[in-house]
Amino acid sequence: MSSDYDPTEFIDGDFEARKPTPATAVVVTGPGTAQRAPTREEVDSRVVEAQQRLAELKRAQEQLERERTALEETRRRQSEFQTGRQEMLQHLTRSLGLLEEAEFDARREAEQMAGALVELREALTKIQGVREETWTQENFSVELTRALTALENARMEWNAARLKFPILSGKEAEESGPDATARDSGHTLLEKHGFFELCRLGFALTWPVAAVLALGFGTLLALALRH
Repeated sequence: MSSDYDPTEFIDGDFEARKPTPATAVVVTGPGTAQRAPTREEVDSRVVEAQQRLAELKRAQEQLERERTALEETRRRQSEFQTGRQEMLQHLTRSLGLLEEAEFDARREAEQMAGALVELREALTKIQGVREETWTQENFSVELTRALTALENARMEWNAARLKFPILSGKEAEESGPDATARDSGHTLLEKHGFFELCRLGFALTWPVAAVLALGFGTLLALALRH
């Protein structure tokens, strides 16, 4: 048996045929492989993209701010409407009740006043219709009794009207007359000046009288001491 070594005996021909050549081998880069630095154009492009994104975000923020401002204004107006509505409902309801009551009283008073006007006109017509020059010796007693009756009825109508309508008694004129003016001026004086100011004002007005009285009292005392 031959002892010569043949290296070709352990070579697989099919494997060697499928093995790529060094010229067509693919270079695989792993995690530890160094990456190349970005170029100036790539950096500029990324800066432009970032600026565009920032501009878009700023526009979106401004839009949201406008929407928030509009919503807050809408909420304020709604709150103002609700508060004003509730307030006006209360005021209008109360005002309607008061005016309806006042209208009813005024209508009733107007009706009473219209009736009083009719009665007073009738009484005036009856009194004006009395003609003394037409009385004769025969009808004097009857006409005088009739005239006195008309006069008494007129007086009753007038007194009843005075009780119903204070204006016939002149009360409103008295309330707005000189006495009311004096009372108002007195209240105004007391409201404008305090107690100490009024005291000083009174002293300023009365000190001449007090000085004259003191001088007279001193003179009398001196005369008494001489005697």
